[in-house]
Amino acid sequence: MKKKKTAALLFSAIAVSVLTGCGRKEPSPGDIAGYDDGEQYLSIWVHSIEDTEEGQCYRKSVDAFNELYDGTYFADIEFVPRNDSGGGYSDKINASVMSGGLPDVLTVDGPNIAAYASNGIIQPLAGLTEEERSVYLPSIIDQGTYDHKLYALGAMESSVGLYYNKEILAEAGVTVPDTEHPWTFSEFLEILGKVKPVTDAKNGYAIDMTFPVGEATIYYYAPFFWSNGGDFIDESGLNAEGVLNSPENLETLQYFKQILENGYMSPVKITDLFESGRAAFKFDGAWEVNTIYSSYPDISLGVAPYIVSDHWDGGRYTPTGSWAFAASSATEHLEGATRLVQYMSGVESGKRLWEESRSFPSTYEAFNSSPIFQEDENYNALYKQLSNYGHPRSKTPVYPQVSASVQSILENVVLTGMDAQTELDQSIERINAKLKRYRADE
Repeated sequence: MKKKKTAALLFSAIAVSVLTGCGRKEPSPGDIAGYDDGEQYLSIWVHSIEDTEEGQCYRKSVDAFNELYDGTYFADIEFVPRNDSGGGYSDKINASVMSGGLPDVLTVDGPNIAAYASNGIIQPLAGLTEEERSVYLPSIIDQGTYDHKLYALGAMESSVGLYYNKEILAEAGVTVPDTEHPWTFSEFLEILGKVKPVTDAKNGYAIDMTFPVGEATIYYYAPFFWSNGGDFIDESGLNAEGVLNSPENLETLQYFKQILENGYMSPVKITDLFESGRAAFKFDGAWEVNTIYSSYPDISLGVAPYIVSDHWDGGRYTPTGSWAFAASSATEHLEGATRLVQYMSGVESGKRLWEESRSFPSTYEAFNSSPIFQEDENYNALYKQLSNYGHPRSKTPVYPQVSASVQSILENVVLTGMDAQTELDQSIERINAKLKRYRADE
């Protein structure tokens, strides 16, 4: 993929500094316990604190990898946690790109894979067979692929559920559809109208729905746009004009406005609205199931199929995406780095992440090995949604700008009443400003 000359020069500088190995950790056998003569040393960075459940899972997976490949590879893990503002880990990566200190393998948040690939921070994995790829959910392969090359494999997967309060729906006389026949936009408005009298009596709202600052807004609500034939940027990841400001997206924004104007949602956030039993529905991440089970056991929880546009064509449209492992552009041991990426994202690691941290795994076998995904109706519903309808977020080197724009558009248009066309057009200008360095014709 071509870039501007200035961008190409920047990439060349990065590549040279990376390939020189300046600043890279290169211990000798015996310097680290377990690292022996004849083994290929592989450094790996993860974004977690070691003493968290997730961090311990990564530590155990690295130890298991070293035992499995004893005499061939030795992986050395370093924990570089994010700080409260989301920096820390990303700051170290950015600094290491320029100094040449990147590890062999690193973790990447799913939506940032395109940006890391476009900026030469990660490189395509060594070739995987179709059999090796087939162990992963399709959404994992899709998320990790950019410009037709596989760069990363997810260690975990996630989704967003349309959660409902069974008691409220029963009181309102509402029946939930099956996975293959989700409520359409029109049908869901009718459903919200039916439950509103029940939630009004509880001093609540039909749906607990907000547009939070940060990644949550695009993660929760992108399916409204996708199922309606819209998107935020084109397939190249380099053009938002005619995509973000499409008629389909304008129609979707009008749908959100109807939900607010009909009094089905609150214009301001109400803490624990759903969890306190005062809302019939809520969109939230897969973690909400465990939250309800552990902290709000009085709520009779269900998971409905994520709603779709009246024009839905049956395609994939539900949210996915989480942290993945990738081989850095600094590694000179691509085969070994790829084996490490596979193991850290594979079946045994996925089982461990689920059992010890309640993070959804990324492989079919890891899901099928845990009875809860067959026996618990809510976890089963989320798994079916992931495997049948999972859709990765936009693949673009300027993803953070796209995400921030979607959040701003929803908040300004729906909650503040600003003109939708104006907000979309202005967002395109801001996104284009970031895209300039990646376009060959500008």
